[in-house]
Amino acid sequence: MPSPVALNAPTPSPFIFKETGSLSKLPLMSTAMLYLSAVQQAYTRARSHDSSSAASTPTRSIPPSVTASSEDAILNEDDTNNCLVNSLTLPTSEVFAIAHTEFGHCVNEAYRCVSEHDPTKPFQEHTIEEPPYYVLFTTYISYLMVICVSHARDFFGKRFAKSYFTHLMPHNGYAALNSDFDSFYARRLQRRVDDCFSQPVAGVPGRTVLILDRYSTDYNLTQIYTGTKTRALNISSYNYLGFSQAQGGCSDAVGECICRYGTSTCGTRLESGSSELHAFAEALVARFLGTEDALVSSMGFATNSTFIPALVGKKSLIISDELNHTSIRVGARQSGAQVRMFKHNDMSSLESVLREVISQGQPKTHRPWKKILVIVEGLYSMEGTLVNLLRIIELKHKYKFYLFVDEAHSIGAIGPHGRGVTDYFNIHPGSIDVLMGTFTKSFGAAGGYITGPKTLIDALRLRGYLGPYAEAMAPPVLAQIIASIASIMGVAPAPQPSKSQKSLNLASSIITPKDSADELQRMVPASMLPAWINLHPSLADGSEARMRIRRLAFNCRYLHAGLKKLGFIISGHPFSPIVPLLIFNPGKCVMFARLMRARRVPIVVVVVGYPATPLEKGRARFCASASHTKEDIDMVLQACDEIGEILDLKHGLGERWGIDEICERAVELVHSAV
Repeated sequence: MPSPVALNAPTPSPFIFKETGSLSKLPLMSTAMLYLSAVQQAYTRARSHDSSSAASTPTRSIPPSVTASSEDAILNEDDTNNCLVNSLTLPTSEVFAIAHTEFGHCVNEAYRCVSEHDPTKPFQEHTIEEPPYYVLFTTYISYLMVICVSHARDFFGKRFAKSYFTHLMPHNGYAALNSDFDSFYARRLQRRVDDCFSQPVAGVPGRTVLILDRYSTDYNLTQIYTGTKTRALNISSYNYLGFSQAQGGCSDAVGECICRYGTSTCGTRLESGSSELHAFAEALVARFLGTEDALVSSMGFATNSTFIPALVGKKSLIISDELNHTSIRVGARQSGAQVRMFKHNDMSSLESVLREVISQGQPKTHRPWKKILVIVEGLYSMEGTLVNLLRIIELKHKYKFYLFVDEAHSIGAIGPHGRGVTDYFNIHPGSIDVLMGTFTKSFGAAGGYITGPKTLIDALRLRGYLGPYAEAMAPPVLAQIIASIASIMGVAPAPQPSKSQKSLNLASSIITPKDSADELQRMVPASMLPAWINLHPSLADGSEARMRIRRLAFNCRYLHAGLKKLGFIISGHPFSPIVPLLIFNPGKCVMFARLMRARRVPIVVVVVGYPATPLEKGRARFCASASHTKEDIDMVLQACDEIGEILDLKHGLGERWGIDEICERAVELVHSAV
């Protein structure tokens, strides 16, 4: 059935969050709820407003604690004196040029934190708490019951309702296109809960998101769209630094890029698809990461699956973490190299494997390996755990292997300067042979990159499948990458070089291992950016990006620590933007997602189960963002507290706090655990 909080589009001024009770019942959350409601009122009126000038005016606001104090708080965009539209005093620490629905306005400097490793303390290996035995027992029983009943239905259905199974059985001389066994999981398990997955959205996946309301009358075989939309708090998108915006300096650069370069280069990199924007982006990425050279690709998954076969081949060995991403597994299989696994983030297991493979050599012949490549992730996307890079570097120096680090989720989100795990541990990037990452998570773009020594990158340009066969990255995406990275680094004014000096190669960005940390952290010269990119002063000086990085660190730490204090079993590193909440039972995972979405202020979450996780470790995976305010995290914590009691999810050990105490002592909680 349609969501009870659905917004009917033709209605002139609908109230997006339908009232189900007095806000006074939730004193702690009332401010945030009122603010979200007021923002939706403004959004609806802006979309229906006939005046183009009014529609293009950026929303300005100040924190809800200052502006909303009663149930009657309504956002009126036509009222220029309304402090929700035009802030009475614009603070110098943040520029309100972005809609509050896309990036939450938070000026309290106490809600900031720095993500960095304390060298005086050893790296803490994270272990997941085990739930009570009855939780595991009921989880296995749930799967067993569903599988048995589903097989029984298939058995009788193929004999008494053959019309529903023709696509699974041979007919008219043709073999079944879809295998019965392969499709069993999708038909009998996944389809029943399909309303919790693949949720279509409209608009920007920012702090909030518009979801299209839908329902099904045939158990999710088909979906019926009601034509209505619901605005919900978004805790599910990979938008760590909040750069995925329809307004602001980065989006302005993208618009200008389309006017100049169009939407595609219509070719591969080795043919006619390379543009000057590719050279600008690669030079900027190399300088940002402190490596000699960089290569960008149009797809993050393909960056691993196509470049790993170009790095290693037969008579080589890949040692991979058991929880590495599928793209790494695919690339390892295609390479033809031997593959060995070690336990997740277990350095003792890694060293044991290294000793064995080095002493034994290649199978049968026992000759030395041509090369050994260890592949790990900086931040594991399903567990939220951070790689023990300090120990791996020690093993690298001892056993002389090559190191490949996938920073898809850590780049931009980890470290005091947003430069990933090397920044977090204060390790020079030159200590790692190959750094890979994506632009999807922290930069609001698409595609991926691979960086390393110039000789290696030059070889990958020719030997990687992406160069001759894949489409080149689109110009608007490149503009988003350039603008977002430049805003993180900050732009230092520089005189325009002459034509003889101007070059679009990577020479000016090369950084050697001899360079100091100050060299890696200094601002990028304006000459390394396209002349037509004109960033807002707060973006150009790097102040806004620094604010985003510190806000993200606070939100991650607060959400992680708050859930633990509520009694949940939480996985991952405290500064990880991915915060997995272990639910275990598949039925509870589904109910958790539905109950979160059915709240008065809907919250969109991602739930994950088998085969993406072990059978008994289903989970909700929260994705914190710099766009969230402290009140947003409060709202998520209260929702989890209430639903956790209903579904019996609080099985964690340690001291427990009440939700009110957690929200009131948020700053103390964050900094006491850093």
